[in-house]
Amino acid sequence: MPEAPSDALARLARAHGVATEYWDWRGNHVTVGTDTIREVLAAIDVDAADDATTEQALADKDLEAWRRVLPPVIVMRENWTPWVPVHVPEGDSVEARITLEDGTIRDLRPMDRPAEIRDIDGLPTSEVTVELPGDLPLGYHQLQVTYDAGRDAAATIIVTPERLELPAALAHDRAWGLTAQLYSVRSERSWGLGDVADLAELGTWAARQGADFVLVNPIHAAEPVPPMEPSPYLPTTRRFVNPLYIRVEEVAELGYLSAAQHQLVEWHSDDARRLNKLDHLDRDGSWQSKQAALRMIFRTESTHRRRRDLESFCEREGQPLIDFATWCAIAADRGTEWPSWPAELHDPSSDAVAKERERLSEDVDFYCWMQWVVQSQFLDAQRELRAAGMSLGVIHDLAVGVHPRGADSWALADVLAKGMSVGAPPDDYNQLGQSWSQPPWRPDRLAETGYAAYRDLLRTSLRMAGGLRVDHILGLFRLWWVPEGKKPLEGTYVRYDHEAMVGILALEAHRAGAVVIGEDLGTTEDWVRDYLSDRGVLGTSILWFERTEDGGPKPPETYRSLALASVTTHDLPPTAGYLQGEHINVRHELGLLTRPLEEELKIDREQREAVLDELRSRGLLRPGTSVDDQVDALHKFLTWSPSKLLGVSVNDLAGDVRTINQPGTDEEYPNWRLPMSGPDRRPTTLDDLMVSRRAKRLIRAVTRRGDR
Repeated sequence: MPEAPSDALARLARAHGVATEYWDWRGNHVTVGTDTIREVLAAIDVDAADDATTEQALADKDLEAWRRVLPPVIVMRENWTPWVPVHVPEGDSVEARITLEDGTIRDLRPMDRPAEIRDIDGLPTSEVTVELPGDLPLGYHQLQVTYDAGRDAAATIIVTPERLELPAALAHDRAWGLTAQLYSVRSERSWGLGDVADLAELGTWAARQGADFVLVNPIHAAEPVPPMEPSPYLPTTRRFVNPLYIRVEEVAELGYLSAAQHQLVEWHSDDARRLNKLDHLDRDGSWQSKQAALRMIFRTESTHRRRRDLESFCEREGQPLIDFATWCAIAADRGTEWPSWPAELHDPSSDAVAKERERLSEDVDFYCWMQWVVQSQFLDAQRELRAAGMSLGVIHDLAVGVHPRGADSWALADVLAKGMSVGAPPDDYNQLGQSWSQPPWRPDRLAETGYAAYRDLLRTSLRMAGGLRVDHILGLFRLWWVPEGKKPLEGTYVRYDHEAMVGILALEAHRAGAVVIGEDLGTTEDWVRDYLSDRGVLGTSILWFERTEDGGPKPPETYRSLALASVTTHDLPPTAGYLQGEHINVRHELGLLTRPLEEELKIDREQREAVLDELRSRGLLRPGTSVDDQVDALHKFLTWSPSKLLGVSVNDLAGDVRTINQPGTDEEYPNWRLPMSGPDRRPTTLDDLMVSRRAKRLIRAVTRRGDR
C-alpha cells in the first residue's frame, strides 16, 4: 500500500486540482501515494518535498490571487455578468475598460461595494470588483485596468456559447456515416497509404449511398524523417497536419514540371505504389517517395496567385508555423530527439535557433509550403463532400496529446508538464492501466496564456471539417498523470477548468458551424456526461459497452440522443473479429489479461451471446446465421436508437477481422500498421470496397432503419 499523504499535503494537492483519492473501475476506493502527489505537484512548480515546503506552498496558494492585479483569464458564457476581482494598493483608484475583438472599446465602472483589505507581503492591498456586462459578444476580448501612477494590467476575456447548437441538418433528423483509419484505406492510385484524394473518393461514394459524414483518424503531423511514428494518436504536433496525406498528382505546380521531372515523379510513384501490395503499411517507404517528389515540385516556378495564397496562409498561421517548420528542418538535420540537440537549441526563441532557421531556410520554407498544400487539399476534400450532398462532410479527430520529444513538446514546453505522461487508470479492457507517453497540458499555464495553444489547434482541425471528434474528452475535465518511471496504476487525476476547456471548444465549433463529438468512454464521474450534453457536445455509444445495471445489453431505444452510436471502435477488433473473440486471443497472446484465459473467454462469450440473443428475440437473427448476418443485424439493431449520428466502420464494410490497435502495447503488436483487409486477412482496396456486395448489404441494413 502506498503511503497516504499528510493532511497538509492533501490540502495543497486539492488546492492545485491534484486528486489524493479516487474510485477505481471495480468500485474500490484508492488512496494516492505521497510520492506520486509530490512528483505531480513538482511538475507544476509546486515544491512539496517536505513538511516545511508544503506549508509554505499552502501559504503561497492562499495569496496567489491577491498577488495578481487581475486573474490571467476570465471565461464566461454569453449573458453572464461575472464579478472580476481587482487587487491594487489600498487607496488607489481604478479605471476599467474592455477592448472587444473587433477593436471597439467599452468603459466599465468598479462596483459600488466596500473593498476588502488584506496585508499582502507587507503592502496593504484592497480588492475591488468590476462587473462584466452581459451583452458581450462571443469571442476573445481584453479587460484592461489602470490604477494610480499610471500602472495597468490586462486579462483575456473569453465569451463562450451557452450551448453549441446542432447543425441545421441534425436539428430534426439523424445521420449516418463512415468511420475510417484514412491511412489504411488504399486505392490503386495511393502511394502506399490512404491520402486526401482517397478520402474525397470514399466520401463521394458514401454520399451517393446516403451517408452524411466520414469520420477519420487524427491527421496531425508525425516526424518529418524516418522512423515515422505509426500511431495517429501520438503525433509530433496537434496544430499541424501530416503531409504524408498529400496526393502528389493534385498539387497544382505539378503541371509546370519539365518532361524529365515528370518522369522522375512517375518513378517515385511507381516505387510507392508497390507498397500497396504489402500486408503491413510502410509509412517510411511511402514518405521517402512522396517527399522526393514534393521537393521537386516545391522548387519549380509557381504563379503569382498561388504565391499570394501561400503568403496569406503563412501570415495567418504566424509564428507557430515558423516554429513547427524550424523544428522539422532541424530534426531532419540533427535528429528528431530534440533533447539531444545542443542546449542552446532547446528554446525556440533563442538566437541560436534563429541562426539555424537562417541556415536551413530552404527546408523551413519547404515545410511551410507542405502545410499549405496538405491543408488546402483537406479543405478541398471537405468542399467536395459537401457538394456531393453530405450535410457534415469530414469529421476530424483530435488526439489527447503529443509525442514527448516532438515539435509541440519543443515549441510549447512552457505549457506542457515535464516528467509526466497522460494515461488511464486500470479498467475492464486495460486492467494494468495505460501510459500514453504524452506530456499533459499544465492547467496553470493554459490559463496564463489565455488558452492560446489550445485555441490554435482547434481552429486548424475545424477549418477543414464539418465536425470534430475529441478523443478522451474526459481529459478536458481531469487527466490521469503518470510520473516518469512509475507504473500507470501509480498515477493520479489532475483537474482542468472544464468550463474554459469545453467553452472554448464550443466557441470554436460554433464559429466553424461544426458538430462536436466527445469520446466519453471509460471511467468518469456521473455528472460529466450531463454537463457535456447541456453544452451541446455529443457523446459516444459503443454497442458492446452499452449495458444495463445487471450487465445485459441495453435496448437501443434507451441510448442517448445526443451521441454518435457505433458497433465498434478502433481500440476493438472490427465487428466480425469481435464476434470471433479476436480481442481475447490477442490480449492473451500479449500477456495483457489479469484474469485466467478461461474466465475471460467465458465472460466474453456470455456478453456476446446476450447481445445476439437480444437480436434473435427481436427477429433480427435466425439460428445458424453467419458472421456476416450477425454484423448486419448488429448495425440494424443500432438504427433503432435515437442517437443523432450512426457510424459504420469501413473495416466492417470490408469484413475485416484484425484489431487496428491494441491498447497497452507498442511494438508487441502491429498497431496502426494494418491496411484495410477482408475476412481472409489479406489487404483489400478502396476500389474493391466500392463494388463489394458485403459493403452494399451492410449499408442497406443501416439505411432501412424503419424496417422492424
